[in-house]
Amino acid sequence: MSASVAHHEEMRTRRVERVLWIVLVLNLAVAAAKFFYGLASDSASMQADGIHSVFDTLGNVVGLIGIALAARPADESHPYGHAKFETYGSLVIGALLLIAAFEVGSGAVERLASGDYAAQVGVASFVVMVGTLVVNLGVSFTERRIGKRLGSEILQADAAHTLSDAFVSIGVIAGLILVVCGFPMADPVMALIVTVFILISAVQVFRRAFRTLSDHARIDPAEISSVVETISGVRQIHRIRTRGTEAEVYVDLHLLVDPQMSVAKAHAIGDEIESAVQAAHPEVREVLVHIEPDTKTERQEA
Repeated sequence: MSASVAHHEEMRTRRVERVLWIVLVLNLAVAAAKFFYGLASDSASMQADGIHSVFDTLGNVVGLIGIALAARPADESHPYGHAKFETYGSLVIGALLLIAAFEVGSGAVERLASGDYAAQVGVASFVVMVGTLVVNLGVSFTERRIGKRLGSEILQADAAHTLSDAFVSIGVIAGLILVVCGFPMADPVMALIVTVFILISAVQVFRRAFRTLSDHARIDPAEISSVVETISGVRQIHRIRTRGTEAEVYVDLHLLVDPQMSVAKAHAIGDEIESAVQAAHPEVREVLVHIEPDTKTERQEA
């Protein structure tokens, strides 16, 4: 890895860590506000929402651990680096979402089964919920935008986690309004409904992580081909493959050149291809070029 790439990775890691620390502090404040006021007002949905926010903070901690592990340089046992630890971290966040869904859903079912609809709703209830909702939406959208820009699976997973908290808050507010209108059962019912939104967020997080772990193609082969075909000396390109995380992609391809071309010239073309692909796709960390002679046999196998 070149010095410039290493510096870029270090700066990216610092940005991700900084965002996670800020979100951690905000989530702690939000969780405390909702949970303790929920206890004071005996609101099942507010308490459930507070519990979900606690899981948000756990997700931030997991994210910090995951990004710290992912930032470690390649070594003898991990020659491709440790980038997938960020993906593993996002899987843990997905698991936390499932736990949060269970906590919220089971609490709602228990209230419905027991017929305990004792929520006390006042102006302060709406102030707490609307205030925390604004914070959650701001955090989620900002985290998602930065996560996409940096190609961070951790930030995108955590943004989904925080957005699910916002969905819960919206459901809670709707439930509180219905309670005020004379439908006390709405409190646990809304807590049950928002469980579905939490589960949807979990599925999205798992889907993104599994794309990485299953070596899903990261870049359209046609995009790679369009870059390589502009380089002098290239006769044909085929078997283009890409894999890796969103922020760290590995490319390999096969290249047909003049059979009489010197090894030095072919090597120079390979270097030029790597530079061109990385310039077009900054997320590419390595390009492995297989040089082959342009013969009838090789064209048949292409």
